[in-house]
Amino acid sequence: MARSSLLGLAAVASRAGAPTHAIASRAGASTHAIASRAGASTHAIASRAGASTRTMLMVLVLLLAGCRGQTSTDPPIVPLRNMFNQDRYNPQAESQLFKDGRTMRTPVEGTVPQEREIDPELAQGRLPDDTGYVEEVPQAIAQRFGGAQAMIERGLDRYDIYCRPCHDGTGSGQGTVILRAGWQPPPPSFHQDRIRQMPDGQLFSTITHGVRTMPSYGAYIPVNDRWAIVSYVRALELSQGE
Repeated sequence: MARSSLLGLAAVASRAGAPTHAIASRAGASTHAIASRAGASTHAIASRAGASTRTMLMVLVLLLAGCRGQTSTDPPIVPLRNMFNQDRYNPQAESQLFKDGRTMRTPVEGTVPQEREIDPELAQGRLPDDTGYVEEVPQAIAQRFGGAQAMIERGLDRYDIYCRPCHDGTGSGQGTVILRAGWQPPPPSFHQDRIRQMPDGQLFSTITHGVRTMPSYGAYIPVNDRWAIVSYVRALELSQGE
């Protein structure tokens, strides 16, 4: 009797547990489904937010790219302006700081630049007593180059840069600039007797100070290189001589 009762109770418990397990399973499935739908919604929202951000960035890039090449009267944006806006004077402007009212100052009297050539024969091509020009390129210049050959080679290099465009490679005065511009009168030929007989110092002075439409090259070509050009012109005259 006791065993029958126990079996009956077990059967009842088993039938009661089955609906409970089914309910729990259905509840778990519902929860999982709800969580899945919530996760899918969150992912969709995040995807849409990312797409929106990318779209905004693309629009911003296009706007910035569209500003390239545009002119504006607005001042440029400079975060550190302490070296952008500085007090200064314009050339030839008036100054209230100096008694003479000039902004462009002359060197202190009696001073010379450290690199300045003080020998008048070398610096100006003039004789020490200033009675005329030196006849030939000073030997001191050739020694600085290590010999006449090196000086002439240097002269050829500088001639091609500064002289050839107008004077031509042969010194005829029919350079590319002259022919294209139709420059009149053209530069004289280096093979004229007047140029051939000109003292080397005078040719050096012409390079230094310019003449007629030829500008001054004293500020652009160092002293030694000017003499090197003179030496090359003399060599060019010899190569084209009669």
